[in-house]
This record gives sequence, C-alpha cells and structure tokens, in this order.
Amino acid sequence: MTAYALANLHPNAAAPHEDVLVYIERVQATLDPFGGRFLVHGAPHREVLEGEWPGALVMIGFPTYEAARAWYDSEPYQALIPLRARHIPGDVLLIDGVPEDYDPATTAAAMRAAGAATRATRDEGEEDGQESATGKG
Repeated sequence: MTAYALANLHPNAAAPHEDVLVYIERVQATLDPFGGRFLVHGAPHREVLEGEWPGALVMIGFPTYEAARAWYDSEPYQALIPLRARHIPGDVLLIDGVPEDYDPATTAAAMRAAGAATRATRDEGEEDGQESATGKG
C-alpha cells in the first residue's frame, strides 16, 4: 500500500540558505533506492479553503510504509536532514495511504459500530453503578 512522507515546513528567509540548496540538490538520490518521488515540493498553498495553512507543503510518495521508513532511516538521508532542519523548521510525518478499493462508507459503518459498542459498555457500567448506589442488585 502506498505511503507518504509529509512535511509542513516554515521557511523563515526570503532566500534559502546554501545548506538548504545543497539538501534540495541531493535529496532525490536518497529517494531513488526506495522508490520515492516528489508529489508536491515546497509549494506554498494556492488556496486555503478551511482553517489556516502556514508554511509550505512537501509530499513524497513511496510504494510502501516500510520503504518510506527505510528511506528516512537511511544513512544518506540522515546525513542530509541537518542541512534542512537547521534553517527551516517544520513538522514531518510518515503515513500510510489507503488501498485502491478504499470505501469511506465502510469506514463510517465501522466507526458507527465501534461507537455503539462503546456507548453500550458505558451505559452498562452506569447502570451497575446506579444499582450499587441504590442498594439494588
């Protein structure tokens, strides 16, 4: 299943530091052995439709989560991270994608069922507590 490396970066200078340029020049070579490819690279938002989105988005696709994690943990990429991180703060995460046959309605049904089970368990516990408090049961 496809996985993604996402970064919400907050560049704080009009012109990038030389370290950042070196990072950008070298990063693709660290992605290639793991099948990684840029889907979005540092694009500032075009239109924020809800909420706020400070910073620039980077999105890299990988064939699997394991490939994404192996890339991030690889010595060549670990050596590059300080070149970016010293000059551009931000948040970085790895996340699984969804399968091609993903159906959000199925997810909603599972969430509804889980919520109903949680409510039933909670209600049973409250009933037991009421019986104990009244001396019944």
